[in-house]
Amino acid sequence: MRIINKSGLLLSILTIVFISCNQSKQNDAVIEKSNSGELDRTTLPIPEPPFGGKIGETYKDSKEEWPKLVTPPQGAPNVIIILLDDVGFGQVSTFGGPVPTPALDQLAANGLKYNRFHTTAICGPSRAALLTGRNHHNAGSGFLAEWATGFPSYDCMIPKTTATSGRILKGNGYSTSWFGKNHNTPDWETSVVGPFDRWPTGLGFDYFYGFNAGETHQYYPVLFENTKAVEPNKTPEQGYHFMTDMTDRAINWLEYNKALAPQKPVMMYFAPGAAHAPHHAPKEWRDKFKGQFDKGWDVVRQETYERQLKMGIIPKGTKLTPRPDWVTPWDKLSADQKKLFARLMENYAGYLSFADHETGRLLEAISKLPDADNTLVFYIVGDNGASSEGGMEGTINEIKALSGIATPLTDNLKHLDEIGNPNTEPHYPVGWAWAGNAPFQWVKQVASHFGGSRNPMVVSWPKVIKDKGGMRSQFVHLIDVLPTILNASHLPSPKSVDGVEQKPMDGVSFLPTFSDKNAKPVRTRQYFEIFSNRAIYDNGWVAATQHTFPWRQDYAPGNWDKDKWELYNIDEDYSESVDLAKKYPEKLAELKNIFNEEAKKYNVYPLDDRGTGRLISPKPTPSDPKRKHFTFYAGATRLAETASPNTKNKSHSISADIELKSKGDSGVIVASGGSSAGFALYVQNGKLVYHYNYFDESRFVITSKESLPLGKSTVKFDFTYDGGGTGKGGTGKLYINNKLVGEGRIDKTVAARFGIDTFGIGEDSGSPVTYAYKLPFRFTGIIDKVDIDLR
Repeated sequence: MRIINKSGLLLSILTIVFISCNQSKQNDAVIEKSNSGELDRTTLPIPEPPFGGKIGETYKDSKEEWPKLVTPPQGAPNVIIILLDDVGFGQVSTFGGPVPTPALDQLAANGLKYNRFHTTAICGPSRAALLTGRNHHNAGSGFLAEWATGFPSYDCMIPKTTATSGRILKGNGYSTSWFGKNHNTPDWETSVVGPFDRWPTGLGFDYFYGFNAGETHQYYPVLFENTKAVEPNKTPEQGYHFMTDMTDRAINWLEYNKALAPQKPVMMYFAPGAAHAPHHAPKEWRDKFKGQFDKGWDVVRQETYERQLKMGIIPKGTKLTPRPDWVTPWDKLSADQKKLFARLMENYAGYLSFADHETGRLLEAISKLPDADNTLVFYIVGDNGASSEGGMEGTINEIKALSGIATPLTDNLKHLDEIGNPNTEPHYPVGWAWAGNAPFQWVKQVASHFGGSRNPMVVSWPKVIKDKGGMRSQFVHLIDVLPTILNASHLPSPKSVDGVEQKPMDGVSFLPTFSDKNAKPVRTRQYFEIFSNRAIYDNGWVAATQHTFPWRQDYAPGNWDKDKWELYNIDEDYSESVDLAKKYPEKLAELKNIFNEEAKKYNVYPLDDRGTGRLISPKPTPSDPKRKHFTFYAGATRLAETASPNTKNKSHSISADIELKSKGDSGVIVASGGSSAGFALYVQNGKLVYHYNYFDESRFVITSKESLPLGKSTVKFDFTYDGGGTGKGGTGKLYINNKLVGEGRIDKTVAARFGIDTFGIGEDSGSPVTYAYKLPFRFTGIIDKVDIDLR
């Protein structure tokens, strides 16, 4: 088989010359000779070849020919993309961090480490950039779906003009799969009515097993297999953890595919929820780190920096950037603060090391493949820098912290020994995020500085990479991964996919770095923008301005013209430690103009620094957004919160027509949310109960004074909201057959989101709204219908 580019030059696909070809050649149209004519891979799907047999009047004078399936070019490798979540540059042992990651260590020892690899500084946009090879605004993903607005760059609806790696490789004969986190399907599209175009299977992946959100509970995950909601196969008490579950599934898919078609290359996107909050570490893993962080974040950051220098992770002469004023010195903390904060970090370290262990099981399975040597693995350590979203004091209820509600230290200490268990949703404080991004400034979301956007990456390809354990320091970005995969697989960037003309790739291939540590830089310019935190890299220089704070969703300063810009020469100053803005004002002005040019080119505008404002703004729903009446039936479960009736900040009623066959019938009628916050209307011990969970801080329970009758009845919960703003209280009343049977105050309510769980009829799926019952507490009677009315 041979490949002809536009100039007519013949290149054997088996030669290393092709593997090292430059990006312009990779983007040329690739025409392959086949038995049935020419194969043009620039248009997907590849047109079916004409029938090459003969059709006579009967089979006796006819000649059959089967349609030939599309196969990848000869020598195309298996492709495995591993993407961890919320891991800083200075957290894993492979890059000098305090958390041992032996699986990553081993992969790096047989591959290459990249110490100038970059993300967007936030998860959903990073994943869009990785999957499409386009800048995140260009792929409609300027920020997260929960904060989406009705602008093309911020609606978080990946356009058909930016086909994903799954779609491109699938269209060229690969088997494709996606395991774990999917934060690229807007949550208002994750119900049974879809649409399913932006689900993983609609984005080109043959198989999906994971969750459609920024995070999930690791013991009670909101799971989907392809487009169907599924439940874990065992309970937390039986040892369930999603990290193990997804790894088992991934290994099974990989081995099954290779057992059936060992010659067919596979592409797997393996995206754990780890180590994003909630930090859920099995007890034996968090116990490994007891006492290891008692020294505090100042010392841990200094030790990390010293290891990075010694290991050559960072260049000689690199400075450790100083502690900012938003991090309290460890020695200024109280004894109780130190105790809690150290435990939260022990838990995170256990979670991260456990995730690496499970990923190691996948890597071990890969090493046993019949074509293991021709398997290209990208192990990307984080989709952004370490997260400060736990706030100044850390939390055991992450959704509560994200809602801007602090928990007193004394309350958190009551749960010290439970941190990491299923009944907690922990996140460590800001200081550990700062320490975890050594030697850089800032943290996740702050795209202006490398603490938000520089992450470790390891690449392995035994057949090609000979510099085992080598370091690569070319400036590389997530958008460069897909072009590199296409280059390695001898595939062009398609010009048309499913009849839609494609935007050009924004990324470029860094394949030449695989064989040459001194390869020319593949990327000389790159912009960064998240939440109005902005930067521009251009030929060794960076101009940057920090605008918002990750732990302040209520902070929207506006006044972008008043932002203070900084200037760094990162060829000489790896950690961005010396601001040269005053020394070189002309250079700074030049770079600010370049940022503006790039922002217009890649659709960054309009800038928007609102946190809570965007979070609570209405999103598209499967039904009329002005709708006030909803009717649901039994079996309507696992509905995303944003696709369900929004009962927050308003008066409303929930009524249900039910039937009890026996006095022992019980169970949930309707529930929304989970252990972080939510509500449930249920029957227990013959009584009707309404339970409102306010961030596990306050729980308001109203129980009927009378028992439910046998047979059919209508039950109702009615809530009269106090008004006067969001998150206020109100009065709840319970009715059985129109008779008032219970009443009580609900002093405060959740203003924005209950969290990461779902809405459902007839059971409480996921984590429990209340521990008064055992999950899923399915209703054992009959639910005819449930009506919800908003006032």
